[in-house]
Amino acid sequence: MSFSTCCLKTFKWNGTPTGQIGTLANNQAYIASPPTTNPASTKSTTAILIVHDLLGWTFPNARLLADHYAAEANATVYIPDFFGGEVLPFEPLLAGRFHEVDLPGFKERNAREVREPEIFKCAEALREKYDVVVAVGFCYGGWAVFRLGAQDINQDGREERQRPLVDAITAAHPSLLTKEDIDGVAVPVQILAPELDPIFTPELKGYTFESLQRRGVPFDWQHFPGVEHACMTRGDESKPGERRALERGKNAVVAWVKQVEQDYQ
Repeated sequence: MSFSTCCLKTFKWNGTPTGQIGTLANNQAYIASPPTTNPASTKSTTAILIVHDLLGWTFPNARLLADHYAAEANATVYIPDFFGGEVLPFEPLLAGRFHEVDLPGFKERNAREVREPEIFKCAEALREKYDVVVAVGFCYGGWAVFRLGAQDINQDGREERQRPLVDAITAAHPSLLTKEDIDGVAVPVQILAPELDPIFTPELKGYTFESLQRRGVPFDWQHFPGVEHACMTRGDESKPGERRALERGKNAVVAWVKQVEQDYQ
């Protein structure tokens, strides 16, 4: 499948990430800042927290996405390492040879209950520093951003937080997502949903759509026909439509963040 020159300009394929390595709440993190040459970028009051997929915080496309978000949404973007320094090999994962990777052991070491506390701490650190915080979760990160957007209730039925940890979320082909997560989210939600997804199933998609409407949660639903789970970071040029899906997903997130900023002005 070929693309026009103008289409390819929307994403830096095979580019070199330009962010810096730093820390966020004691987690090593890739940090992309708005370009200082843009007068509107002298102060970034918005942060984007990316909760990565199985390819982790070092995957080049994830970092290039962070660079694009920073430049196009005038936000400071963080991709913390939420896998404790462990990085799975890219090649077998991208090729779908999952049997070559110890996924059961990896999932146990990075189970929800293991990683949720540090994901929350990273969001708390951003909440203290920025006016607006948006969380973007890919695959594994999908469940996490729903949790970040929850208004937690304690056992006495009282709200534990005055404000959710983030102001809005984007979930791209989410994994490990439960109906309880969906019913708990209390901030505007953007969904990037590939048509072919055995994990974010048609049944779960339908439940998400119904739950958000029933509870009056604002949402933006982006449907991507003909592409499959993981396309939003993988961008495999050998799979028809996948590169365009990554580009369209990037553009959708940028527009979503800008809309959230306007809502909080």
